[in-house]
This record gives sequence, structure tokens and C-alpha cells, in this order.
Amino acid sequence: MSLPIHPKALVLTIFCGVYLFLILSRRHRALALWIGVVLLLIFGRTSVANLVSDINWNVIGIFAGTLVIAELFIHSRVPARLAAILVDRSATVGIAVLWICALTSFISAFVENVATVLIVAPIALELSRRLKVSPVSFLIALAISSNLQGTATLIGDPPSMILAGYQKMSFNDFIFLHGKPGIFFAVQLGALFSFVVLYYIFRRFNQPIQKIPVEPVESWGPTALLALMVVGLATASFLDPGFRYLGGAVCLVFGAIGLFFQYLRDRREGRYRCRQVLRGYDLETTFFLAGIFVMVGALARIGLIDDLAGVIKSLTGNRPFWAYTVIVWASVLFSAFVDNVPYLTAMIPVAAVLSQGLSIPPQLLVFGLLIGSCLGGNITPIGASANIVSVGLLRREGYHVSFWEFVRIGLPFTLAATMGSYLFVLWIWG
Repeated sequence: MSLPIHPKALVLTIFCGVYLFLILSRRHRALALWIGVVLLLIFGRTSVANLVSDINWNVIGIFAGTLVIAELFIHSRVPARLAAILVDRSATVGIAVLWICALTSFISAFVENVATVLIVAPIALELSRRLKVSPVSFLIALAISSNLQGTATLIGDPPSMILAGYQKMSFNDFIFLHGKPGIFFAVQLGALFSFVVLYYIFRRFNQPIQKIPVEPVESWGPTALLALMVVGLATASFLDPGFRYLGGAVCLVFGAIGLFFQYLRDRREGRYRCRQVLRGYDLETTFFLAGIFVMVGALARIGLIDDLAGVIKSLTGNRPFWAYTVIVWASVLFSAFVDNVPYLTAMIPVAAVLSQGLSIPPQLLVFGLLIGSCLGGNITPIGASANIVSVGLLRREGYHVSFWEFVRIGLPFTLAATMGSYLFVLWIWG
């Protein structure tokens, strides 16, 4: 079907309509995206062949397999046991919360952020009950800590997977790339900066710690599978340097192995854990990621990506420092209020094209983009899914978190973490 409208205007109208829906609604996001994809097909702005080629199946495989292992890891009770042990060995409540935040950060480098919050939140809630203090600041700290370290590794969060897919980055490239420290180390410097903020916030909780029960571990199998999956991804970096298929295959294989052993355990013990994992699988986000790839692929083919890169280049006056600075801090501001996945997916090719025009390493702009878009979500209670889940858990406990109550902790944390990471990437790749 053809309409008397310029092809660029048509694609941009469909994209903006879908994006507006994503900003205004947290429900039916995948459905909205695929309605946009169907419209692109109807009006001839993409094809079935383009649809299949635009979806990064390697990223989809990594997401699907990692999600299954993460669910099994949660049900194994290993993370809850580690959190209880850390609390049990802390001198004061403030130190215990800092240790819990550190554990949350570590887990979120390998497990999706929402899952990480659900793993550790019960420990923080139990601690606040025993002390008869509000858990609001505790759970806000958990959410923003998980969002921070999810940026550090390929499997930490969907935005990192998307970046890896577009830039053909392997698991190891997040740590060292072209002989230089990767984004992993930038995030760690940001974490040090933000840890000072958390220490300042929780220094007043100097009550002696009250012991909490140490969780019994159901199985160490998922922990072993998670560790082996990380090793497999690191090995795949050498065997598939183009990031074409092996990372996704590794994660899917380990996910299948995990489900198989859980099925055998369920049969032996008369449980239905395997069925629970499959029923709880986040199918909507999987389709959401696939739809985003198709929409952005249409934007690129029609020339809108090049147009936007040209606009940013003209605004920053061909100066790499200003281009980098604008991308980082504009991403922080934008992602504080809207979902970072569609924004990041649309902007990665823009940053890549812009870096070519400025004759600078693409890592400077794409790393800055990832940092800004992921950390900016920590500012507000609606900026990231982990924040929304934390606020929901608090509401269920009878605590209503205001917008500014969240910002009071999220904003200084974000500014500190972003500044540390911003300076590191500028120093290494600028």
C-alpha cells in the first residue's frame, strides 16, 4: 500500500506514535511495537525478509537463556543465603545495608535487575521489621544499585545485550576492548563514587545488627550453571568474534540444561518448580526486544538515523568532547522518565554514525550512551523497571513512596555514578 506521504515522514510518524504509547503506558508494550511493525509491513516500509534479518537472534538467545538460569538461581535460595550471611556479620544496620547493596550490585552483573531486586528485597524488609524502621531508603538503594551494575557486563541487562549486538561486542569486550579497559571498569569507578553517596545516606543507621535466619540452600546446581554459562560466554568471545550466534546458543543450551535437571528434581520430589519457571518466563519482554530491532532497522534503512546524527553533529560543532557530553547527559535526563530500551536501541546507530563523521572511536559515544541511558533511570521511581518493582513492594508493605522521596536518594547517586563513569570513558576513549 502506498500513501501520498514522504517515506521518511511515514516511518517517523509510526515510530513516534509507538514511542509515545511506550512513554504513556507500562502495559501492552510489546503489542504496541508489533502493531507498528505490522503498519510498516502494510505500507511497504519493511518486509518479512528485513524483519527476520533485523532481529538480532543472538541477543534474543542470550536474553532467553539468561532469564531461565536467573529464575532457577533465585529459586535455589543461594542469593538469599548470601545476603543473610552478610547481614549476620555486619556490626551496624548501616553497614548491613551497604553490604546488601554490594551483593545486589554483584548479582545484577549476571542476573536481570528486576529479578535481582526480588532476590534481595525480602532480606532488607525483614531487617527493617526487626528494627521497626522504614524500609523505604533500603529498597530504593537496592533498586538503584542493581541498575548500576547491570550495565557492566554483556548479560547484566537488555541494554548491554543490545549494545553488544550492534557493536559485535563479546562478553570479554565489556572488560577489555582493543587492549583498553572496557565499560566494566568505567562502571566500577562510578560504583565507587556512588558508594560514597550511599555511605553518607546510611551512616545514621548505627543501631546494632539483629541476627536474621540464614536461608537454607535448596540446590547449588543453578549457581554452578550460572558460573559455567559465564565461562562459556567468555570462551565464545574467542570462537565467535563477530558476535553472530555462539553467545545466544551457549545461553540457550545452559537454560535447557537447567530446566532438564530441575524437571528431574521435581519428579523426584513431587514439585512443580520447572513449570513455575516456564510460566513465569518474561515472553512479553522477549517480543518487545525483537520488535525494537525491527523498528530501528526501518529507521536506519530510510535514512533517519543518518539525519539525526547530522543534526547532533551540527549542534555540537564537530567537537567530539561536546558530542560525547551531550549524548551522556541528555541520555541521563531522557532515561529518567522513559524506558531506556527503545531509546538506546534507536540511538546506538546514531552514535556510531556520528563517531564516523567526527573521526573518533565509536566506543566513546556508544559507551557514553549506555552509561547515560542506564544510570539515568535511577533518578525517578518510573525510570527503570527495578524502581517500579521496589516501589510496588513497599506499597504492599504499607509504605507509599513519593516522587521526591525517591529522587532524594536517586539523584545524588546517579550524578556520582555517572560522573565517575563519564570521566573514565572520556579518559580512556576520548
